[in-house]
Amino acid sequence: MPFRSSPHASPPESDPVSPPHGSGLFRRQPQLDRALVVILGRPRRRLGWLLPLALLVVVCFADWNTSGDFRVLSWLVVVPVVAAALCPVGTTALFAVAAVVAYAVVDQAWEHEFRAGLPDFILVSTGGLLAVAAAWLRRRGERRALSVQNVADTTRATVIRPLPPSWGGLLHAHIYLPADAEARLGGDFYDIQPSPWGTRALLGDVQGKGLGAVAVAANLLGTFREAGFHQPDLRVVAERMEIRMERNRLYEQAMGYKDGDRFATAVLLDFPPPGSADGYIDVINFGHDPPFAVSARGVRRLDADSSRLPLGLSELAAVSERSAGPYRVPVAEDETLLLTTDGVTEARDRAGDFFPLAEALEAAVAEDPQLADSPYRLVRAVRDRMLRHVYGRLHDDTTIFAVRIAAPSAESVPSVLSLTRWTEISPSTTALPGRQDSTEPPG
Repeated sequence: MPFRSSPHASPPESDPVSPPHGSGLFRRQPQLDRALVVILGRPRRRLGWLLPLALLVVVCFADWNTSGDFRVLSWLVVVPVVAAALCPVGTTALFAVAAVVAYAVVDQAWEHEFRAGLPDFILVSTGGLLAVAAAWLRRRGERRALSVQNVADTTRATVIRPLPPSWGGLLHAHIYLPADAEARLGGDFYDIQPSPWGTRALLGDVQGKGLGAVAVAANLLGTFREAGFHQPDLRVVAERMEIRMERNRLYEQAMGYKDGDRFATAVLLDFPPPGSADGYIDVINFGHDPPFAVSARGVRRLDADSSRLPLGLSELAAVSERSAGPYRVPVAEDETLLLTTDGVTEARDRAGDFFPLAEALEAAVAEDPQLADSPYRLVRAVRDRMLRHVYGRLHDDTTIFAVRIAAPSAESVPSVLSLTRWTEISPSTTALPGRQDSTEPPG
């Protein structure tokens, strides 16, 4: 299927690289930047030193203007403690030294009978040392948390591969919002797989969170990518995903994992090859929320008379319902399909009311009839309205995924390999009854 582009598909441009500060002799050098980071912290935290500095000045001024019967100079111990919570280790050490020096200077200015003396000096010095140690521990914890976040981001980027703005003849956009901003890992997954039989799209949600849910999502995505390319029948693709889910369940039970009974909801879409006369798509729904078709003419829900049970629960269905085929729905060229996980439809406000996705889409289209022309703008509009509904507090991982058929382009690049190439290399195929399988490509 050809690679297509459209004026509506332009992704948001990346921020330009900022030029060096200044010019000539006054241009900031990398060594100076590193020194500023060590002393003052990152740019977002470089104002953190103002509070401990203000405390230092206030305590010294208050002690200088009080009587000898009420000395507050020992409160200088608070200065490095506050710095430890807001500043880097180097800045905290500077404030610890400044507090000790200020104590010695101000205390010596008093007459001998009113001086705080050695006990308070030891208190301020010990407090400074403990504050520096606390700042070092805090900084080490921040680095460890950042490392965990990087691992989580890398893991998710490996499982859910990045896609070109236009892929397999489809324009697409997505937004993923984790409920736990620190963990950044959830069971939501999506992908687009071009094939000689058309382009297949998938959105799903694995029950649960954490690495276990990510592992299940990776298994399902791997099966979808392989079966979605090789199999002309969407029903066979669905069966392969059912089998993969069952194999994963047996493996987790054999390993003794507590989450060995996971299941996953999903929506499987099949777009016909370009040039097809009929405007339609085939849909297999595994217990997921049906997609919406959005255009300037309005919003419609692509419901079906019946759908399959979630992946991993097929054994609970009747034998005749386990291999239900796809249902076909008409889709116009100006319509964008919107798919979401239950993090959107089950998002609640403070009163406990669910987010009205259909009404929100209709209101967004009424405000901007051209919203559906760009998947990127559509998913952003849904995200903004949902976050306003929940006041920015999410309780479940959320994925918003939009796809539409791209307009034909004169500069087309093949986005899928033909099976003929592999059959010419290795003509032997393994044929199963009612299925068409081909050998895997070498390597």
